[in-house]
Amino acid sequence: MSDLLAACYPWTKGLHIISVIAWMAGLLYLPRLFVYHAGADAGSALSETFKVMERRLLRAIMNPAMIATYLFGIAVLFTPGIVDWQAGWIYAKLALVALLTWHHHRQAIWRKAFAEDRNERPSRFFRMQNEIPTLLMIGIVLLVVVRPF
Repeated sequence: MSDLLAACYPWTKGLHIISVIAWMAGLLYLPRLFVYHAGADAGSALSETFKVMERRLLRAIMNPAMIATYLFGIAVLFTPGIVDWQAGWIYAKLALVALLTWHHHRQAIWRKAFAEDRNERPSRFFRMQNEIPTLLMIGIVLLVVVRPF
């Protein structure tokens, strides 16, 4: 199995990066939709349009991209010679990925609240939430590229 993982590594790594890009696009776009949705009247045509957009983004792009990110990421982790498990950067990176996943689930909860017309948060809240995935992504990328510890 390890020979197969090593042989497929360039493909696995490429598919992992593509999955991460798709996931991040959704994590950055969904809160922006929430910003505008928070300003729409519940039950209005605009609100109903946002509900469809948010549901499709989460279910058709974000969830599959997150799953693919995890599957290809796990394959990369188990590819021999790729990760030094004695180094601390990998554990910090995995902790940030866990936070990114937690944030993804928070966005899913907020989407459900909008779908049920029970959002009580202002657009400013979602503007601030929009920065979290960016900060986590910066940390993850720097840990993987620099491997500081």
